[in-house]
Amino acid sequence: MTNLHVKAGPYAFEARMEEKLAPKTCVKFASLLPYRAQIIHVRWSGEACWIPLGELDLGLTYENHTSFPAPGDIILYPGGISETEILLAYGGVRFASKVGQLAGNHFLTVTKGRENLAALGKLTLWHGAQDILFERA
Repeated sequence: MTNLHVKAGPYAFEARMEEKLAPKTCVKFASLLPYRAQIIHVRWSGEACWIPLGELDLGLTYENHTSFPAPGDIILYPGGISETEILLAYGGVRFASKVGQLAGNHFLTVTKGRENLAALGKLTLWHGAQDILFERA
């Protein structure tokens, strides 16, 4: 089992890679570590933050996909009818875009620091983009 440190805004989290359920997504994401980006608040999906990846083709298809990630679930949408993206749920989510409902690969689960997920979401909503870093624990 691989664990990652996630630093988002002023908050620190630990997350478990879902290697048995989403092996290809985990291998691909692990190859990008350490991964730095910025998160912004979602437009369509509810209580979540996302990393837009545009037309990036990671060579992935669906595995362990969901349209309703739980708080602390991190999903990767591999692209197709909408842009490629990573989404971090902090509350109620129905994953969607302007073209309708989507499903993303649940590949990471926040295991420590979950009590700060809503605060991160509200910070991002009201104060804008926040830096995020994923690295091996």
